[in-house]
Amino acid sequence: MASQFLINLLIAFLWMFLYDDPSFPRFIVGFLLGMVFIGLLNRFLKRDFYLRKVVAVLNLLGIFIRELFLSSFTVIFQILKPKLTIRPGIVALQTELKSDGELTLLSCLICLTPGTLTLDVSDDNRTLYIHAMDIGDAEQLKLQIRNSFEKAIMEVTR
Repeated sequence: MASQFLINLLIAFLWMFLYDDPSFPRFIVGFLLGMVFIGLLNRFLKRDFYLRKVVAVLNLLGIFIRELFLSSFTVIFQILKPKLTIRPGIVALQTELKSDGELTLLSCLICLTPGTLTLDVSDDNRTLYIHAMDIGDAEQLKLQIRNSFEKAIMEVTR
């Protein structure tokens, strides 16, 4: 992935200097031309097109920002209610993530989301123990984490 990006930068600089115009718009045109060139030659390369990983990272970032705002407003509304109606609890989430980096990223994303906290990881690195401020349905919480964070992390890392 990094080599494709470096080749793309090289194409952009060559394009810029072939036209003897060291301006930013000329660099952008060369960069876009390089992306098209690498995209067309992608079937001959051993790895996936690097732009797919960039899109996957941006997707994960978007999911996190969405969950951050939704859970923040949920926590704010729970705090502002005159009577607390929360049901805190601990959920054991079986995960398909394999590497330590993937598990760490998932744990950090859960901890950064208001109202949830990763308490522990099992010895076999297959189960995360998550404390949630308000658990309506534990299975729904597990499904939500699997379909949002876990799926997006697998797209980024695999």
